[in-house]
Amino acid sequence: MSDQANQSYDTVDESAWPLLKSERTWGQRELGIVLLVAASATWCYIIGEYVGYYLNLKMGFASMTAGSMIGMFLVTLAVVPMATRYGIDSISSSKPQFGNRGWIITVFLQYASIIGWNSLLLIFFGKSVTQFLTILGVATEGSGAIIIPVATALACLIVFVILLKGATGIERVSKILFFFIVGVGLWMVYMLLTKEGVAIEAAKPAYASGSLLWDYTTGIEIGIVSLLSWWPYIGAMVRVSPNAHTATLPSMLGMGLPVPILSVIGLAAVLALETSDPAAWLVELGGPVAGAVALLFVMAANFGTAVIGVYASAIGLKHIPAMGRLSWKMTVVVALAPVAIVCIVIQEWFFNNFGTFLAFIGVTFAPLVAIQIVDYFILRKQKISVRALYEKSPDSDYAYWGGFNIAAIAAMVAGFLVYIYLLDPLTYASHSPYEYMTASLPTAVVAGIVYLILTKLIVQPAKKGGYES
Repeated sequence: MSDQANQSYDTVDESAWPLLKSERTWGQRELGIVLLVAASATWCYIIGEYVGYYLNLKMGFASMTAGSMIGMFLVTLAVVPMATRYGIDSISSSKPQFGNRGWIITVFLQYASIIGWNSLLLIFFGKSVTQFLTILGVATEGSGAIIIPVATALACLIVFVILLKGATGIERVSKILFFFIVGVGLWMVYMLLTKEGVAIEAAKPAYASGSLLWDYTTGIEIGIVSLLSWWPYIGAMVRVSPNAHTATLPSMLGMGLPVPILSVIGLAAVLALETSDPAAWLVELGGPVAGAVALLFVMAANFGTAVIGVYASAIGLKHIPAMGRLSWKMTVVVALAPVAIVCIVIQEWFFNNFGTFLAFIGVTFAPLVAIQIVDYFILRKQKISVRALYEKSPDSDYAYWGGFNIAAIAAMVAGFLVYIYLLDPLTYASHSPYEYMTASLPTAVVAGIVYLILTKLIVQPAKKGGYES
């Protein structure tokens, strides 16, 4: 535990150490507000756009809602019980399964995922700023190439300043943004449905396969993988709650429901207007004043999620000994720097390849949550060793083989192969029985079964993993 003991931080919520009961002060209301603000970002519009390629408004919303709640249920089951019982984040919750060195795999997944989502959010922010300044007559249509990099750099600076207060800064920002985000978001849905209702009703999905079953399953799959992406975020938030009872409802409703509700904006927009980007249609539908107000909502909504994402990423990085010795300020800089690079240097390339990034989420997080669920509920009977989470020695319960659990790695590989077979994440070409089962659910089932079998046959007989204690 010596590496962790050398951590540099100002307050306990800026470290990777578990929080004590007395330090977990967020009730259902506080946690619900934070999680809802985190979920209510403009990536929902892109999610809705992808569903709108295959389904109409009613079926698209139904499939997104079903998929989102399934994905959120899996993430909640995998992380919330451990995080709230022991006061730990998502990365700590993966150490019993992957080992006291193998958890670096999950740090990479968390870091890459949050970089991707935050890059998307801040690119949207830059686009919205460009359109807002155009409405005011300050900028012209062709000035986005200059404004977007400058705006995203400014956004990164604001996120940095907010996070100097750790979780306290997140709570304060979330309370400010809550009513604005909910109110204007619902107004945007109303505006689209009332002004473009006929066009939406008559619209034909651009890439419908001809098989309604396949299209509907794909809508569910997009919902599942989108919500699986909350795995890197949720532990850092719910660990500030005293127990699972307090955290479960805000997790399911605060993070699960806002995504399909706000994704309707992107779904309806792509059906009627062939674009999900609010900056491209808000002024046309709402007029200059209403459009400007809605663009401010888009800009503000992205801040809440970006702040929470960078915070979760910084907490995850604190598990790395070299990062643990850095100050909180420098850790936040490390978490933000790749986002700034993506937004300034390769923004258009990343924005145009979002579908590939979304598929990456399903390929990695579906097997991960299954491994955690099987390990915590079936194999460990809901008990882990907190001390072993922070021990690097070869005698630690979670040392396994050189710090890596071969059962978890094999299960991840098995899940990856199943997903790739069922659904090509680049082309969306599929193989049966994808149309009946999605790709994420069979991936999770296979990964969980492989992990269970290998643990029973290899890990436990070798007296690895602390199962006997």
